[in-house]
Amino acid sequence: MARQPGRPTVYDVAERAGVSIATVSFTFRQPDRVRESTRDAVLVAARELGYVPNASARGLAHGRTGALGLYSFDLLLAERQRGADEADRIRDGLPPDDVDPDAETVDPRAFPLYVDEVQRGFELECWQRDQALLLTSGTGSGASVTDVAGRVDGLALFPGPTHVDTLEQVARRIPVVAFSMPDVADGLHHVTVDNQGGTRDLVEHLVGVHGIRDLGFVGRLSTPDYAERFAGFAAALGDLGLPVPAEPLDPTDLGEPGRFAALTDLLDADRLPRALVCASDQIALAVLDLLAARGVPVPERVVVTGFDGILAGRLARPTLTTVRQPMARMGRLAVEILVRHAGGAGGDRESHRLPTRLVPRQSCGCSPA
Repeated sequence: MARQPGRPTVYDVAERAGVSIATVSFTFRQPDRVRESTRDAVLVAARELGYVPNASARGLAHGRTGALGLYSFDLLLAERQRGADEADRIRDGLPPDDVDPDAETVDPRAFPLYVDEVQRGFELECWQRDQALLLTSGTGSGASVTDVAGRVDGLALFPGPTHVDTLEQVARRIPVVAFSMPDVADGLHHVTVDNQGGTRDLVEHLVGVHGIRDLGFVGRLSTPDYAERFAGFAAALGDLGLPVPAEPLDPTDLGEPGRFAALTDLLDADRLPRALVCASDQIALAVLDLLAARGVPVPERVVVTGFDGILAGRLARPTLTTVRQPMARMGRLAVEILVRHAGGAGGDRESHRLPTRLVPRQSCGCSPA
């Protein structure tokens, strides 16, 4: 089969990495079958050449798949991998490590639930445009993302562990929309929300309406959205003449063990602040569970707020005060961008920061909204 001039192929990658084309194929499609050092060599060669595998192009002479992709990160894949590792340990005669990947103790709130609502907007816009859609998830490895990119004409994805070099490489071939990621000169299109402004509105409401002057922030700042929300939290406190913390009160990550260690210590010492401003609704819902288990009334003793506006916040008891981001609109906008830029005809990259809306409810002492 004749190669397209100027376009790197699997043969080019194999030659540069010093491996067979079968090894290149396995690296992108079944990376667990390739030794780590070999896999790294193949990925480096692919990145240097600007190669992205295109599974659909074999049957499409025009080089278009007719589909858009939406990629998210399955946070329980790590649990399933540990389960697979346990099977290997048993096979090798080693003691198991007591990990059950299907255990009901896995907290579903470790998943980014706002992804569901963004995805719904993405799906609705594709449906209205009669646009094919590929939904997929993975661990965020470079191989898994580039493999998906080879199957679609445009790709949207959520924040995760994928290295920016991989995304830049993919963006040279197809348009890529990044949700809720820092807008830097990376060749990607960006859709995010006014995280700082939304958190400012929330803090001003707690201080101005409820007279609260003792507030703490809960959430780890390694997530870009959370870092922006903390920046808005700190700026609002400073503008209101209140003490500005240098870091969160509790840097909890729901996806990791040992969460809420700082809050638990404060509970034990009866030193909780009057309000806990959580980086997301998911964190806030988990905080409500923690306080309920310890008999701490909300909002009478402690006010708890979130950010995102997911449906679960309306169903909580008390209902959750939050900052609503327009998640469905984010998904729809991503489709519009990908369609505009499909085939490289859309011009310069786009960056959109959508407004947020404060939604006061019972958890801060307001009536349900």
